[in-house]
Amino acid sequence: MPRPEKVQAVADIKERVDGAQAVFLAEYAGLSVQEQQALRRELRANGAEFKVVKMTLARLAVADLEIEDFEALLLGPTGLTFADGDPVGAAKVLRDFAKAHEVLVVKGGLLGREFLTPERIAELADIEPREVLLAKIAGAFEAPMAKMAGLLAALPRNAATAMQQLLEKKEAESPELPAAGDEPEVESGSVQEDVEEAVVEEAVIEEAAAEVAEAEEAVVEDAVVEETVEEAAEEAVVAEAEEAVVEEAAVEVAVVEEAAEVEADLESVAPDEESDEKEAQPTESDDEAPAAEVSEEDAGTESEDTDDAADAAVEEE
Repeated sequence: MPRPEKVQAVADIKERVDGAQAVFLAEYAGLSVQEQQALRRELRANGAEFKVVKMTLARLAVADLEIEDFEALLLGPTGLTFADGDPVGAAKVLRDFAKAHEVLVVKGGLLGREFLTPERIAELADIEPREVLLAKIAGAFEAPMAKMAGLLAALPRNAATAMQQLLEKKEAESPELPAAGDEPEVESGSVQEDVEEAVVEEAVIEEAAAEVAEAEEAVVEDAVVEETVEEAAEEAVVAEAEEAVVEEAAVEVAVVEEAAEVEADLESVAPDEESDEKEAQPTESDDEAPAAEVSEEDAGTESEDTDDAADAAVEEE
């Protein structure tokens, strides 16, 4: 019979495996006490814990997972790294420490309930930290908004600059008093300048409108992407809720069926007990019947005695 200490140790290991985001196995034979302490400190700084346990107890703790590849690695001097936070950080620490200390060998691990080979753990360690990825996503969402804000701010500024340039050009080219013979040429020149200025203004406006349209398209695309991500998250949550409801309904049905079976068993037992009691207790009619037979027999006997006495009297006469 297992000792209570071992049963408690198995329960603790199982609880740590179930609660961790990832579990990594590493052979630590050859590491000094100082090196093991340094490894523990680095893992603790990244939200992980390195523990050395008996492999027999560890195999009992993970037997319910039914992952043969993982259970086969629980042999020899193997330490378990429980990543309660970001698994990437713990994988990076183990990879870097193994490079600096050849005696430390990463054997495999679990990510959730998925088995990881040493190669996949190395790929996991190459992923950028969670904070960096979140910063990149935020930057990707922020860039189109910043671009649109810049375009909207530049539109009135460009229009003001164009108007200022037109005013300066008119002031510089306007004559003081043109001669009578030169009036047609001046008028034709001013008309041509007005046309050129209108063309320039239209070009500036079209360019600004194109930039605004591009910014609006970028914003719309970002909004569509964000909405798609939110919908996917909502669908995942709904699916999990539906699964939970189905599981609860199945449990309730099982409980009701079990209760019905127990009630049926009780009902079948009750009639048998009543019939046994009836057979054990004699009825009043059974008691009265023999008494009635006895009285009839007595009555018959008395009548026979009376007839015999009568016959004897006649013979004497």
